Amino acid sequence: MFPFLRLLTLCVLLTSSLLSGATISKYPFPKKDTVPDYFNLNNWAALPWKKDPSDSLPRALKKQLQDTLIDVFFIHPTTYTDAKTNWNASVNDSLLNHKTDYSTILYQASAFNQHARIFSPRYRQAHLSAFFADNDSTRAAFDTAYTDVRSAFLVYLKNYNHSRPLIIAGHSQGSKMAERLLKEFFDGKPLQQLLVAAYIIGWPIPQNYFDFLPVCRDAQQTGCFCGWRTFRKNYIPPYIQLETSTSYVTNPLNWMTTSLQVGRGMNKGSVLKDFNKIVTHTTDAQVHEGVLWVNRPKFPGSVFYNTLNYHIADINLFYINLRENVQERIVSYLKTH
Repeated sequence: MFPFLRLLTLCVLLTSSLLSGATISKYPFPKKDTVPDYFNLNNWAALPWKKDPSDSLPRALKKQLQDTLIDVFFIHPTTYTDAKTNWNASVNDSLLNHKTDYSTILYQASAFNQHARIFSPRYRQAHLSAFFADNDSTRAAFDTAYTDVRSAFLVYLKNYNHSRPLIIAGHSQGSKMAERLLKEFFDGKPLQQLLVAAYIIGWPIPQNYFDFLPVCRDAQQTGCFCGWRTFRKNYIPPYIQLETSTSYVTNPLNWMTTSLQVGRGMNKGSVLKDFNKIVTHTTDAQVHEGVLWVNRPKFPGSVFYNTLNYHIADINLFYINLRENVQERIVSYLKTH
C-alpha cells in the first residue's frame, strides 16, 4: 500500500477504535511539567535559524525564489497517538519529535515557506483520545497545550516579530490552539493590524466565535481567516451533524465561501505520498453545510482507497493552491500597508 494510503488508513482505524468504546480513563490528569523554555531552539520544530523540514521544497519548486517578507506562526496537529500514560506529550520525546518533523512540518508547514520565516513550537500536545471525550481531564489537557503555544507566541512576539506582518496557521489540534490565540491576541486588538491572514484548517470555525476578525471572502482579502474540513461528497460525519453552530468554510480552489462547485482543473497540485512529486488536478471542491466536499481524489493508487474522511490531507490535497494564495495575500497586504 502507498505510504500516503497507509497514513490515511491508520488515522481512520485509530479513530474508529476510539469511537467504538475504547476506554480513556487510564490517562491521568496532565503532568504539572514546567512550560518549555522557548529560548531553547530544541523546543521549536521550525525556526528561521536552524535547518528543519519546513525549509523543504518539492523538487519541481526548487528553482522558486524565496524570501522572508513576513512570518508564519504554524501550530502543528496531533502527532501524539501512541498508547501513553499521560494526557499530554513531552516536548523532550525524541521519537515523537522526529515523527512530527517529518510528517506535519515537512508536508504542511512547508506550504507556507515561499515568502516567510516559519516559527513552529513544540508543545505538550493533548493525546488524540482527548478529542473523544469532554471532561475535566480532556479540558485540562487542551489547556496545557494552549499554555505552551501561548508561551511560545509571547517569546516570538517579544523577541522576533519586531512589527513584522504575520500569518497564523494550524491544522486540527493546531487550529484549535490557533483559534484561542487569535481570540486572545488579535480579535479587535492592535495586533490585528499585522495579520496578513489566518489559516484555521481541519477544525470548525463557529460563526459567532470572533467579534472582529472577518472570514476571508476572496483570494486577496487580508486581516481575515479561512479554513476547511475535507470529506467525500455526500458525506457528513455524525460528530459534525451534532455541532450546534455551522462552521465557516473556505473553498481552497477559489478562496470563496459560496457553494459553487469548483472543478478539479482548478487544483494546481497536491503533495501526497512522495513529497518531491506534485500531482495536479487531484480533486474538485465544494462548500456544503460546514464542510468541504470533494469527489474521490485521483492520484496513483486512489482506486483502492474508499475513505470518506480526508482530514489528514486537508492541506496536502490543496498544497499548491494554498502556497500560491499565501503569496497572493502577502502581496495584497504589502500594497495596502
